Amino acid sequence: MRYFLLVFDRVRGALLAEQEYDDPDRALTARFDIERAGAWEGTPLTRDIEVVVLGAASPETLRSTHSRYFMSAVQIARAAAL
Repeated sequence: MRYFLLVFDRVRGALLAEQEYDDPDRALTARFDIERAGAWEGTPLTRDIEVVVLGAASPETLRSTHSRYFMSAVQIARAAAL
């Protein structure tokens, strides 16, 4: 199992960061460090910035099971309209 830390801007529909980890504890520690800092690389964390850790067998599986994190705002809107 791989663990993926994602920082996602809900308003822009943009993935700001993706980091892969072998160890779930390291992934969660990185997530909590970002949340404690209150920002990701100068972008303040607001309720529109989502910081998550997800587990998946591979990056391809993650993109399949959690596709919204990897789609543009236009793609998300189109998918929602269907």
